[in-house]
Amino acid sequence: MAIQRLEANKLYHAAELKKLPCKSTKELDPIDEIVGQERAQKAVEFAMSIKEKGYNIYAIGQNGLGKRTMILRYLSRHPHDSEALFDWCYVANFADTRTPQVLKLPCGMGEKLKKDVEKLISKLVKAIPMAFDNELYFGRADKLKNDLARKQQVELQKLSEEAKEKGISLTITSQGDYQFVALNGEDLHTDETFAELSEEEQERFGLTIDELEVSLRGMARELTDWEETFTDNIQKLNEEVTLGVISHLIKKLKKEYNGYTEIKKYLSALQKDICENVDIFLEEGNEQGEIATASLDKKFPRRYKVNLIVKQSCSDFPIIVEENPNYHSLFGSIETATYKGTVFTDFSLIRAGSLHRANGGVLLMDAIKVLEQPYVWDGLKRALRARQLSFTSLEKELTLSGTVSLDPQSIPLDVKIILFGDYRTYQLLQHYDPEFGELFKVTADFEDEMPRTAESELHYARFISSIVHDNSMLHCDRKAIARIIEHSSRLSGDQNKLSLHSAHIANLLRESNYVARNAKSNLIRLGHVDQALEYQQMRVNRLQDSVMEGFVNGTTLIRTEGSAIGQVNALSVLTTSDHMFGAPNRITATTSYGDGEVIDIERSVDLGGSIHSKGVMILSAYLSSVFGKTAKVPLTTTITFEQSYGGVDGDSASMAEFCAVVSAFSGQPNRQDIAITGSMNQFGESQPIGGVNEKLKASLMFAPSRDAIQSRG
Repeated sequence: MAIQRLEANKLYHAAELKKLPCKSTKELDPIDEIVGQERAQKAVEFAMSIKEKGYNIYAIGQNGLGKRTMILRYLSRHPHDSEALFDWCYVANFADTRTPQVLKLPCGMGEKLKKDVEKLISKLVKAIPMAFDNELYFGRADKLKNDLARKQQVELQKLSEEAKEKGISLTITSQGDYQFVALNGEDLHTDETFAELSEEEQERFGLTIDELEVSLRGMARELTDWEETFTDNIQKLNEEVTLGVISHLIKKLKKEYNGYTEIKKYLSALQKDICENVDIFLEEGNEQGEIATASLDKKFPRRYKVNLIVKQSCSDFPIIVEENPNYHSLFGSIETATYKGTVFTDFSLIRAGSLHRANGGVLLMDAIKVLEQPYVWDGLKRALRARQLSFTSLEKELTLSGTVSLDPQSIPLDVKIILFGDYRTYQLLQHYDPEFGELFKVTADFEDEMPRTAESELHYARFISSIVHDNSMLHCDRKAIARIIEHSSRLSGDQNKLSLHSAHIANLLRESNYVARNAKSNLIRLGHVDQALEYQQMRVNRLQDSVMEGFVNGTTLIRTEGSAIGQVNALSVLTTSDHMFGAPNRITATTSYGDGEVIDIERSVDLGGSIHSKGVMILSAYLSSVFGKTAKVPLTTTITFEQSYGGVDGDSASMAEFCAVVSAFSGQPNRQDIAITGSMNQFGESQPIGGVNEKLKASLMFAPSRDAIQSRG
């Protein structure tokens, strides 16, 4: 078959931009979505419209496709119901301080409640001490105290007179204890005078004192009851005075929150607790003030704070991007504080995580980062299954420690999770985690490329305009837009496609903008884009220059003229992490008497990949079908890539290898001014090739003339 000519006008598809209505991006409306991702966008819209459990999203695609940008742009205009958004507060549970109470409030109400309670406590801190520092309170308290003292005095007097009648005196020791001592006339007996008494008198005094001590113990119990009654009466008085100060303030607050039952219940409990613990507001001294800001003890005002952990905006849909999804940043934590060597915690030290802030909205995370963090994936699945958030201490789960901590009430969870990841991670999760499919039922599959038409070129131009506008760059003129679109088509490897790797295009625009500004230009022009592309090429093509230098200085052997038997030039693509380029390779084949085997030296020394080995086997099968139909081929053929010291993979050399083998069989030379690439099937038919841009560029570097360039198909 004759070699077909590849005309020069077929090598490059210029962007004519027939439907572009303007001369630059300045007059071109930006697009508010990523072009070419209709499939993925429909999947996101579907998942967001379903409220049932498990319709979370896994967004599949390579980095740089604009997955996050597209989804964030869609979510920013996603309609939402502000009545479904809530503020979340933790307050003290006065009945059980270990289980703080959660308040679910309409958005905007949490901040108001927090400020109102703070104002209330601020007023009480001043008003309650004043209510207790006046003559009316002192008079009522003194009356209760005097009544108790009078009753105590009467009873003690009675007992003292009874003892005196029996020759016994009731005295008080230096330690404040009561004791009975025998009288010697009007004076107290000493040890010496008491010893001079007869045994009968000593025994009589002893019995009398025993009887009086029984009476004293009975009176002591009665005095204790009176003191307890006095304490209760003082407590009632304090509560009455406190209630007189606080009741009208609480009543006013309840009226403001008339439609909110949870808040009214909390205010009632707050009022009761303040009345029962009014001493909190009567403490004095700087030290007490310091403790009030640090201590967990119930005697200090921090127990009356409102811990607003999530404050939602009624006008904004909650969209949270978590860049570091570790356990505490995602699920929140209960912090601890230290005061004078004592570690403590309380409800005011509860801190929200990303899931709390995204509650009612959407949380976006990278799948790899989630899986890399210990215990996060299991915790996320547990929260999605239960549809609630619990402040479970990670340390408590991982250790056998019996440390006492808080156990706050759980918060109901209503959130959409969007994970970004590649297809490999998606496959692993599907295979190894049976719960993954139940919790992430929607897959948003992002395309790598899109068809290139006049309409899609216009959309792509609007996409370029959106990048320019978003980043406040210089605007692109018409030729610069066309050059960027042509470069996008080159990235896709197909003249009829456009690459959707938006990150690469955005980087090219940034670098072109830099070049244009340095040149004092008012627009990004064609030359600026070309110069930016040259800079990109220069930064990453060190290996390419090194390979090509080998051909120039003769260390890598290559012939581009004449002909040779069993030898052919092939084209291959070398790839680094950020660059691809084509290079010629010399393939040689030799034959000897044998049993028809084709020996691939690359495979024999473990330099050949599995796909390359497959190509050689297909080549062997075709050779056998052509030359071995009636008898066994009596030749052994050995093929190799000359001066190849790295791995070889891919089947695109199989056509060139076939040409080298047939030349070695027949003794007919191959032209050395032709470089061959492409795979073949078992019927000897050539198949489409990959990396055509890089291979064609490599062949042009060795072409002696334009005619030779056009002759290579």
